[in-house]
Amino acid sequence: MSTPEIRPATESDVPAVVGLEAQLFGADAWGEAAVRSELTGPGRQALVAVASGSVIGYAVTMLAGDLADLQRIAVHPAHQRSGVAGLLLDGVAAGVRAGGADRMLLEVSAANAPAIAFYETHGFTRIDVRRRYYRDGSDALVLSRPLLEEAS
Repeated sequence: MSTPEIRPATESDVPAVVGLEAQLFGADAWGEAAVRSELTGPGRQALVAVASGSVIGYAVTMLAGDLADLQRIAVHPAHQRSGVAGLLLDGVAAGVRAGGADRMLLEVSAANAPAIAFYETHGFTRIDVRRRYYRDGSDALVLSRPLLEEAS
C-alpha cells in the first residue's frame, strides 16, 4: 500500500467520517452534527488520511492552552496496522505543538488492548482511570504524552 495523503479535514469529509464512526465505534459513535462540530469547531484540529480518493482514517484534537486532548483517532479496518494511525498521530501532535501545547491527553477503553499498545509505543503513559466511562460500562484509561522534547 502506498503512503496515504494526510491533510486537514474539510466539510466535504463529514459523510466519510460519519461512516467510519458508525463502523468503528458502534454505540459510542459520533453522529453527523458531532462530527461536523469536531472537524470544524473552535480549538479543533482535524486531519484525514486519504488513499485512492477515499478517507481511510482521521484524527481530531482539541487545544486548550498548553494542553491538547486527542478526541479521536480512527482507521478503516482494511488499513489498520499499516502505519496510518501513526501518521495521523504525528500530524496532529505537530499541529498542537505548533499551537502551544506541551502535552497531549486521551482516554482509551481499558478493554482495547491493541489501542493501548499503540499509544504506549507512541510515548503515552497512564495517569488515571475513569471508572465505567463508556456506554458498555468499561473503564477509560487516561493517558498522557509530553510534546515539548519533540520541538526542534
